[in-house]
Amino acid sequence: MSKLTIDSLREQVSAPVLTAGDPSYDDARAVHNGMFDKHPKAVLLAQHVADVVAGVNFARDNDLELSVRGGGHSAPGFGTSEGGLVLDLERMRAVQVDPQRRRARVQGGATWGEFNEATHAYGLATTGGIVSTTGVGGLTLGGGIGYLARAHGLTIDNLRSAEVVTADGTGRTAREGGNADPFWALRGGGGNFGVVTDFELGLHPVADIYAGIFFYELAFAADVLQFFRDFLPNAPRSYGAFPAFQIAPPLPFVPAQRVGDTFCAAIVHWSGPVEEGEQAMAPFRAIAPVVAEMAGPMPYPALNMAFDELFPKGIRSYWKGSFATGLSDEAIAEHVRHGAQVPEVSATMHLYPVNGACHEVGADETAFAYRDASYAPVILAAWTDPALDQDRIGWVRDYYHAIEPYSEPGGYVNFMADDDDARVRDNYRGHYQRLAEIKREYDPDNLFHLNQNIQPAA
Repeated sequence: MSKLTIDSLREQVSAPVLTAGDPSYDDARAVHNGMFDKHPKAVLLAQHVADVVAGVNFARDNDLELSVRGGGHSAPGFGTSEGGLVLDLERMRAVQVDPQRRRARVQGGATWGEFNEATHAYGLATTGGIVSTTGVGGLTLGGGIGYLARAHGLTIDNLRSAEVVTADGTGRTAREGGNADPFWALRGGGGNFGVVTDFELGLHPVADIYAGIFFYELAFAADVLQFFRDFLPNAPRSYGAFPAFQIAPPLPFVPAQRVGDTFCAAIVHWSGPVEEGEQAMAPFRAIAPVVAEMAGPMPYPALNMAFDELFPKGIRSYWKGSFATGLSDEAIAEHVRHGAQVPEVSATMHLYPVNGACHEVGADETAFAYRDASYAPVILAAWTDPALDQDRIGWVRDYYHAIEPYSEPGGYVNFMADDDDARVRDNYRGHYQRLAEIKREYDPDNLFHLNQNIQPAA
């Protein structure tokens, strides 16, 4: 592609267009996952919807591979490409809160940290991610599992409308009660249908919460998992707790002699009345002897930031996820066997609950198909040394294959790796054909294919 052609894009937009040789190009092409070091032809730092429209039209008309980047946390590195155009939304990150209507409008480049900061000022929140640097856009379009899911549903269950630029360069509004197919597809169908420049999300009264992190010896790991299996189905929905395996980092509440040891952990979130929080922690102290704990009230945004330091931008990472409708003794045995081998402090397994309010939405009401699932395990390895790639990826794959017999065929699209293409149909379950037909209508040439891709119907 000639420089003149890139210059023609620059003439169409008010935003910076960076190419190799520009001082900021290397920073602009970097995504969160350090495994991906690609060199796009250009990076468009969109500032307005008109920039997005121009970028979509330019990529389509010039047969350029198009990467759409919000927070840049895509595990398979979909926010960049080799020789393509990156449409980066990071400069479109405004959040506007309407406390009377309990709604927030957020642009597609905002992170959950920014969203939470804006809504917390009014004592409000909605279901977001586990790491605050995650983009609102990517997490929402894939479904949105988070601390508040049992109480308030998935993020998509709180989505009220979306402004989206489709492959023909047209800006459209998808909302409740109108444009039924696009709105249905955006809620769980990933980035397959366009660039969402603006989300409208419903909010809930959540300000200060009570949180606890409890570390148990590995000898009690099966007891911890069995407790979650028995406790969560009927627990108050204010609980957002999940078990994990974790090497203890050097935190003030961890005894110095135990830093670096591997534990089974419980991460507990109580969004009910804060004065009930200490009592809400009691069941987790009774599971087994607690080696280390931190518990107390905190602003909800602080909880959403708790794991940020373990997952900085540029760290190499690989993960896999699945869904499970139950947690059998056999599955627990495999979790214990492989979780005990967690290789470093920035690697883990989180077993997120997806029951409670998540089950109140019918399987056909959104593109998110696994409304009957009770758990969404994610196995994540993150490391800095490229020499460890094979070992870390091997741990994740071995763990995933060990629990596969006890899991559903598909998994959460936001937990898919770059080698999970064969699972796409299973991830969308019986919804795939309807999604493919919507794809044919709005993106017949599959311009938006750097995602967990849905092929347009024939």
